[in-house]
Amino acid sequence: MQIVLLERIAKLGQMGEVVTVKDGYARNFLLPAGKAMRANKANLAQFEGQRVQLEAQNLDRKTDAEAVKVKMDGHEIVIIRQSGETGQLYGSVNTRDIAGGLTETGFETNKNQVTLETPIKTLGVYSIRITLHPEVESIIKVNVARTVDEAERQARGENIIDSERDEASFTEETVFEDGDGEMEARAEVSEDFAEAEAAEAETAEEASEETAEEAS
Repeated sequence: MQIVLLERIAKLGQMGEVVTVKDGYARNFLLPAGKAMRANKANLAQFEGQRVQLEAQNLDRKTDAEAVKVKMDGHEIVIIRQSGETGQLYGSVNTRDIAGGLTETGFETNKNQVTLETPIKTLGVYSIRITLHPEVESIIKVNVARTVDEAERQARGENIIDSERDEASFTEETVFEDGDGEMEARAEVSEDFAEAEAAEAETAEEASEETAEEAS
């Protein structure tokens, strides 16, 4: 289907351009969202008559978006999720979750503004692109953690999973070393006990010999 764009659309073109797109994309998104019109003679004439007004409206929206970008750039949202020992989430974090997190922190956003190639499935801090306007984008941080405390640690640059592995490794080594020490201590006690028994036997033997000599 041929359409005329009413605003700039990434990978399609600028406002006023006539482009060809798949019918489903036009009918399900571009036309109902007011981003384009069918490129027929009547609509093209209508667009030309409204071009100045549309360009002014677009400029206003762009200015508003740039003001939001100043506040949003670098903004961090925290999303709490449960995960396994390897950091794999029980589920995932998607565009709806991120948009909801932004809205809760004061930035009214819908899921279509969030660029996410694949859902987030592991703990960590992610840089996510938010489209505020066809010509304005912002980058935010999405901190996915199991607790608020872990989120704060991740925000400081700590890798939670690696830290837990290091702690587990240290604990195992300590237990192993303590076990070795205990075995060595037991060996020393056994050795001392054996020496004491030998000394006692030697003393008893000497006493027996002396008694035999006295008897004779």
